[in-house]
Amino acid sequence: MQLENGKYVINGASVEDIAKEHGTPLYVYDLKIIGERVNDLKTKIGAYKNTKFMYAIKTNYNPDVVKFITSKGIGIDAVSLEEVKLAMKFGVAAEDIMYTENNMTDAEMDETEELGVLINFGSISRLKKYGQKYPGNKVSVRFNPNVGAASHATNITGGPDSKFGVSYEYLDEVLKVCEEHNLTIVGVHEHIGSGWLGLEEPLVAMDVILDIARQIPTLEFVDCGGGFGVPYKEDQEPLDIETLGQKFNEKFTAFCEEYGRELTLKFEPGRFFVAEGGHLLTEVNTLKDSPNGKIFAGTDTGMHHLVRPAMYGSYHPMRNVSNPEGATKNYDVTGNICESADFFGKDFPLNELREGDILSIDFAGAYGLCMASNYQFRPLPAEVTVDESGTVKLARRRQTFEDLYNFYE
Repeated sequence: MQLENGKYVINGASVEDIAKEHGTPLYVYDLKIIGERVNDLKTKIGAYKNTKFMYAIKTNYNPDVVKFITSKGIGIDAVSLEEVKLAMKFGVAAEDIMYTENNMTDAEMDETEELGVLINFGSISRLKKYGQKYPGNKVSVRFNPNVGAASHATNITGGPDSKFGVSYEYLDEVLKVCEEHNLTIVGVHEHIGSGWLGLEEPLVAMDVILDIARQIPTLEFVDCGGGFGVPYKEDQEPLDIETLGQKFNEKFTAFCEEYGRELTLKFEPGRFFVAEGGHLLTEVNTLKDSPNGKIFAGTDTGMHHLVRPAMYGSYHPMRNVSNPEGATKNYDVTGNICESADFFGKDFPLNELREGDILSIDFAGAYGLCMASNYQFRPLPAEVTVDESGTVKLARRRQTFEDLYNFYE
């Protein structure tokens, strides 16, 4: 989103006009920014010549966004059977999807097998069940490298307190199960968490997974997960993806020379691709003073549409689209949900807000609508995309009361 001639635009399209045409609340996705972030990772993290990126579809599964990303040669990292089937509906081939299971049911395992999608197993228990029913097949195994890093404690997916993956200490048991059932391990996987901005933890975790990989002669790929962070705050240093890509390349090239053949190096970015390209537009409909000097700015959206601030204490940049030159004041920006946690920011500096102004909650492309709910029987907002030429397209219509009620019919 850029300020041009006193008006905010996305690739030349007026943000206020988009809000007027499609109503608020409204998710807007800038495909130009998303494409630039895909290219950033492909050219920098993808320094190793045989690198494959798998989009973490849980981050944002809007069809137009997913199709745009996969059109650039990106596969799909799925964490549910429904995500697997959704990716296939979007035209993604089974061989370009991997399902990283987490407490998978027998029925989910059977249907995934029927679809021909590789399963990445996170427990010895499920690996055994798969081997008993489908001996002789190929599998991938997710290991916990005992290294964790993320933007928030709840996003850490590695380390002794994490529920994810098989501890690297149990490698011998994994090998035993696979030998008993003639399973071929074609991939090993690790993922330390989401939203990290440093270099140390991902490189240490890579060392751990490569130590595991050295002991498995049948590998086709090593998957180092995702979690590449984006700087939500202006004072945060962005992830040095160029240096990180060089380090990954050096480590993996040396490993492959030692291993005796070239393998594929996989990553599973989600947030990095889509976070910056997403905006949640909302109308300020209530301004209310507090005796302690606070100004509450009420909006027509809430934590049911963007839960990250309430759930994680996450920071999202915001801007007054309608009054970009107004004097700066501090506001407590709140939603319309009957919950005390329903805030998007407190003491947040914004150009002066007026009732009827359009507020943009930025960096909302990741874990926005995909984590939304119909709490308090409220409908979900519409979604639109804006392409490089400024063409605005409705990507998902707004829910209605009738849509929600008809689920009970």
